[in-house]
Amino acid sequence: MLHIKFSKQNKSVCEERGNHLSMDSMERIEPSIDPNTWIPLDEDTISKDVLSFCDEESYENRFLGLKRKQGYLRLFKQVSDIQMEHLLHLVLWTSNLWGGSMGSVVGEKITCLIEYATQKLLPLVLVCASGGARMQEGTVSLMQMAKISSALHYYQVQKKLLYISILTYPTTGGITASFGMLGDIIIAESKAYIAFAGKRVIEETLGQKVPDGFQLAEALFENGLLDLIVPRILIKGVLSKISDLYSSVPYKKN
Repeated sequence: MLHIKFSKQNKSVCEERGNHLSMDSMERIEPSIDPNTWIPLDEDTISKDVLSFCDEESYENRFLGLKRKQGYLRLFKQVSDIQMEHLLHLVLWTSNLWGGSMGSVVGEKITCLIEYATQKLLPLVLVCASGGARMQEGTVSLMQMAKISSALHYYQVQKKLLYISILTYPTTGGITASFGMLGDIIIAESKAYIAFAGKRVIEETLGQKVPDGFQLAEALFENGLLDLIVPRILIKGVLSKISDLYSSVPYKKN
């Protein structure tokens, strides 16, 4: 058990076990960039119920309920950090809106952010935390994987700009299968759960036991799928160092 006051003071990291707990967008901005340097973009975009999806309640009514409860609909923040070589920073909201699942609005906002970074020749940081594609939007949601990856390909290959992917708990499904693992530098928080299919799905599908820790950041790092595992308290300094190195590369000056 963790006292919420002390957990907040320690950036939602368990002091005893080192587990990095989930954070919302506002909480994650604070340890990542300098105060009063972030600028939210495209705040008013919301999803449409393209499939007229309904289970226990309609997709549209769920959105209205969340809006009344929270006072706003905000899946993630797009911010610009003036102090760290204009690093663009995107934080996925994980706790209140379908586990941070990726729908059409998420895909549109991320794509717009990448296009903005391409136009301004800025390095890009995406903080990934999601349960994957949003089933309530069907194929429209799945298409966002290709849409974002295409924008990233132009950004990275054609413009030769830097994309840093930060994987947190959890990063799964369509996020892992697309932009989550496409970073020029891939960083993960300690003990972050990173996978395509979840442990339960694998075990029920294959009838095999998944080893403990098989899908944690440390296991992925040992197998060469990550570049760094960085404690949350140090992430701002690491991003600043990478930014300093990036700003000195020859093609940037040319």
